[in-house]
Amino acid sequence: MPQTSPSLSPSSPAAPAPSTRRWWTLVTVALAQLMVVLDSTVVNIALPSAQADLGFSNADRQWVVTAYSLAFGSLLLFGGRISDLIGRKRAFIIGLIGFAGASALGGAAGTFGLLVGARALQGAFGALLAPTALAVLTTTFTVPKERARAFGIFGAIAGAGGAVGLLLGGVLTEQLDWRWNLYINVVIALVAVAGAVVFVTTAPRTGPRPKLDVPGTILVSAALFSLVYGFSNAESDGWDSPLSWGFLAAAAVLLVAFVLWQRRATHPLLPLPIVLHRNRAASYSAILIAGAGMFGIFLFVTYYLQATLKFTPIQTGLGFLPMIVMLVLAAQLSTNIFVPRFGPKVMVPIGMTIAASGMVYLTHLGVTANYAADLLPPLMILGFGMGSTMPAAIQTATLGVDRHYAGVASAMVNTSQQVGGSIGTALLNTLAATAATDYVASHLPPTPQVMAEAAVHSYATAYWWGAGFFAFGAVLTAFLYRRRSATATPAAGGAGSSDSADVPEPVVAH
Repeated sequence: MPQTSPSLSPSSPAAPAPSTRRWWTLVTVALAQLMVVLDSTVVNIALPSAQADLGFSNADRQWVVTAYSLAFGSLLLFGGRISDLIGRKRAFIIGLIGFAGASALGGAAGTFGLLVGARALQGAFGALLAPTALAVLTTTFTVPKERARAFGIFGAIAGAGGAVGLLLGGVLTEQLDWRWNLYINVVIALVAVAGAVVFVTTAPRTGPRPKLDVPGTILVSAALFSLVYGFSNAESDGWDSPLSWGFLAAAAVLLVAFVLWQRRATHPLLPLPIVLHRNRAASYSAILIAGAGMFGIFLFVTYYLQATLKFTPIQTGLGFLPMIVMLVLAAQLSTNIFVPRFGPKVMVPIGMTIAASGMVYLTHLGVTANYAADLLPPLMILGFGMGSTMPAAIQTATLGVDRHYAGVASAMVNTSQQVGGSIGTALLNTLAATAATDYVASHLPPTPQVMAEAAVHSYATAYWWGAGFFAFGAVLTAFLYRRRSATATPAAGGAGSSDSADVPEPVVAH
């Protein structure tokens, strides 16, 4: 990095807030995180009802999901940096109010265009809210034991929010109306805003206010937009679509240009030492790979339960509850007992290996199955694996970063998860569709029984690839994470500097 780069040496943190206030801050942040995470799946359950009500086509249906992911994924780093510049409490409240307003607009939408526009607006405010919530947590909890407990809860919500969305979406759609899948965000946001006003504190700024890196913001936002759109288009139009490859190629060029610009920018949007630190690089990689693998669980198990076993939306959501329970249990055990003792170099690869074994277990499912005997064990294994992976990776991804850059470092967590989900959506859907087509071609004529078997075969293909993602992640993170002896010196000052053993060294300008 050139000498004009901003110093990222940790600064002295503000005096910690009273313990009770910190835990109420965690409740507030957890509500915001849950709202953002569950919104990615709760709307999926409502799509058929919304389509029947508003009268849009199957081809247009994907835009209700894609509009959100495009805005969210492309603006995450920008949102994280904005929270660093204007203050996290202000950014947090703006994000909550904006997300609630966009949700209300979508719930009241009378046309397809207004619904898609509201979803894009949701994504934009979500890109401000998600990294700000994690940054608030990072700068609030600096005592090692409390930090571990707080990140265990936050990581459990990040991992389980999708399944909670499936359950909540089923209940709201069946018992009320599809519009309540959007209106529910207004209720959650109102409670979170009240909590933010009372409990979230703002640390005084020290030193001059940095400027926003406008060229870097434009480059990375365009790159992330192209990346998410390229994978989304590949899901709908196939990998042979020129539009898919064109956007993916543009994303690669723009990302290279962004990195080159960050090397010389006076006020870089994403100081490169943040992502070049080995422990943080390992954590971002783990979150990306877990995001890609988790997609196979939610999407294809949902298809299997509803299309093959004929579960209702509520029964489908309830079917995921044991996985959520195991995920929360594993998250607490991991962050409070195992990570302090063994470190992320041991726990993250173990968690990914457990998740891979759960994916392999799912491949044995047939056209008929008993939930308790055939589905419950692999879902519990997957929950335990994800609960051992996500909290440890998220906590390590934000350790040792100066509080002035906590927002953009936190945004990288959400960006990794979003990009991983986009990759998983496109790749696993394509592989599953190809497997189904090949199965039918080799088992002509295409009777209903053959079609049902082809669907189950396609799900199994996705599970095998998901297991491969997790296995690759286990090997990669075992290599990237530093040994405990290499991280034994705590960072001096900064958020999380009082953590021992597995605290990454302070980020410094090269």
